[in-house]
Amino acid sequence: MSASKPTGAESTPVVDLDGVVAVLGSYPVLAGASLQVHSGEIVVVRGANGAGKSSLLRLCAGLLPVTRGRASVCGVDLVADRRSVATAVGLLGHSNGLYGDLSVAENIEFRAGLVGATADEIRAAMARLGVDGRLADVPARRLSAGQRRRTALTCLVVRRAQLWLLDEPHAGLDTAGRDVIDSVINDAARSGATVLVASHEHERSERLATRTVEIRGGGIFAADGRPDQAGNTGDAGERP
Repeated sequence: MSASKPTGAESTPVVDLDGVVAVLGSYPVLAGASLQVHSGEIVVVRGANGAGKSSLLRLCAGLLPVTRGRASVCGVDLVADRRSVATAVGLLGHSNGLYGDLSVAENIEFRAGLVGATADEIRAAMARLGVDGRLADVPARRLSAGQRRRTALTCLVVRRAQLWLLDEPHAGLDTAGRDVIDSVINDAARSGATVLVASHEHERSERLATRTVEIRGGGIFAADGRPDQAGNTGDAGERP
């Protein structure tokens, strides 16, 4: 699978980070990180545990503030107004973001209602992810890990997010479930969505990728070990 970067007026990146520093407590989880991701790309983020993969996704979702540097996502300046990006992005994190007392269908319908998705769109998404039928009426708190993952991804599909932020999307799924996830991700990218995936499952996730980057020392590097963008030194010694 391949994707080319657009040119001219259409070349504005969906994700544009330049020299970003982000801090959790007193620890810089990103230190001078730079990354550009363009429309339709599926970029896989690799890195050791604690390297900052989840923090990168949370920053792009507006949930982690930028301490230093320049950052825009979907045209929103994350330094000036990071909360405004919420309507354009969909984050699939470890918690899945489901309401435990609501049924599968109610969780999905709630997300769909935020963007005016039709009943046909909801039914099609639920059927594709295998969360329709009897499962639709089960409260989210009673779902297995794999069922929660598929329900959360269905919520993301009906939300029509411009940027998909996926943290270990294959976790808790069997082979068939993982294949469905891969198909949904590919279709989203072909439809114009942009996808940023953090994953330890290198072989599977890299079959999806148009590009792979790695976080280490607080910086973001291309698969060949060079900084992903000019000016990204990945200097872990830089401190806010």
